[in-house]
Amino acid sequence: MPPVVRFAPSPTGYIHIGNIRTALLNWCVAKRDGGQFILRYDDTDTARSRREYADAIKEDLAWLGMTPDIVVRQSDRLPLYDAATAKLRDAARLYPCYETEEELDRRRALQKARGLPPIYDRAALKLSDAQKAAFEAEGRRPHWRFLLNHRRVEWADGVRGPAHVDTSSLSDPVLVRADGSYLYTVTSVIDDIDLGVTEIIRGEDHVTNTAVQIEIFQALGGAVPAFAHHNLLTTMSGEGLSKRSGALSIRSLREEGFEPMAVSSLALLTGTSEAVRPIGTLGELARLVDLSRISRAPARFDPAEIEVLNARLLHETPYGEVAERLAALGVGGGEAFWQAVRSNIVKLADAKGWWEVVTGPVAGGAEDVAFLAKAADVLPPVPWDETTWSAWTDAVKAETGAKGKALFMPLRRALTGLDHGPELKGLLPLIGREQVLARLKG
Repeated sequence: MPPVVRFAPSPTGYIHIGNIRTALLNWCVAKRDGGQFILRYDDTDTARSRREYADAIKEDLAWLGMTPDIVVRQSDRLPLYDAATAKLRDAARLYPCYETEEELDRRRALQKARGLPPIYDRAALKLSDAQKAAFEAEGRRPHWRFLLNHRRVEWADGVRGPAHVDTSSLSDPVLVRADGSYLYTVTSVIDDIDLGVTEIIRGEDHVTNTAVQIEIFQALGGAVPAFAHHNLLTTMSGEGLSKRSGALSIRSLREEGFEPMAVSSLALLTGTSEAVRPIGTLGELARLVDLSRISRAPARFDPAEIEVLNARLLHETPYGEVAERLAALGVGGGEAFWQAVRSNIVKLADAKGWWEVVTGPVAGGAEDVAFLAKAADVLPPVPWDETTWSAWTDAVKAETGAKGKALFMPLRRALTGLDHGPELKGLLPLIGREQVLARLKG
């Protein structure tokens, strides 16, 4: 059966490279095995969810090459949640609680002082109808908790192997707030049942949620999906990534000029048994995904590594794949220029700087006028090709006796204004004989 998976971000900020790790794992599993990739906006937090963030998420996925097969918004699905939670109430699995946050905090503090785990004591189950009515008369509105079975919940985790959580160690989770709004814990399960999700691939921070949600799946009569909890990307110091900080957001990486496949390669391969390297397409990346080979240790993300990957990716990119983008940057020279400079760029925009070196003007060549004058005298006639540079420098060496750095560095500085850069055998024909003569003469 082809897998049905989902990426379920909350549109409360710009997604970062850690979020994209989850999206990529889901997309790769779906596309490798002929399945469906669902984008679901978990936007029931109306106070923090923003349409601009939802639009940005879809834009970021598209930039990376991930087009969802289905897009849904939880805010459009409230009647579905109403019906499912009514079913839980009727089955006595959802019960009303009237404690305030302050009362719950005091109760937890007392439990800790007695050396007891600070889990909810199910006091609300003992309330009489009269007591509930009295609370209602005070103006209190109940929040609703799910009655856990207090048992050992087991599953075969696609990353972690055999896994279990004893739900007797957990508080009965609140599924419906006092204002009637729903928490992720229940809406996620209802959506997964309705959309036919077969596999849930998410971060290891959801492991405990899984035991609770398996009980909710079963209480609603839904098929329990397979689960896989991958390690999380962290900073080099081990700190978690956050949408709120905006650090390493996909939007910022795109604006900084990084290639989508450099971002994807680093996000997905970090913390796996695969060597981190630039992969050319998402299809190739999908073929490398093996959930069972993802490390259990945190995946430390080094921002400097993305520059290395980006450079390596561009160094291997054929001209046809960047021709339109180079033209949009105002870069000419065709394939000959790209072949000459691509090994000297980190980001595609760097090509513009080398095109300016080709087209000029450049500042350089004033330090050894006599040497450059002799070099100009032996400059070969046109036409020029990649052999011209070697023939010319051989002639300059014979004329001046200069060799090594003393031969090549004055010529490079005169022609490019720099003491480093692409091989001049490729740049020389692009600069052209007329400009070369002008630069040699300052």
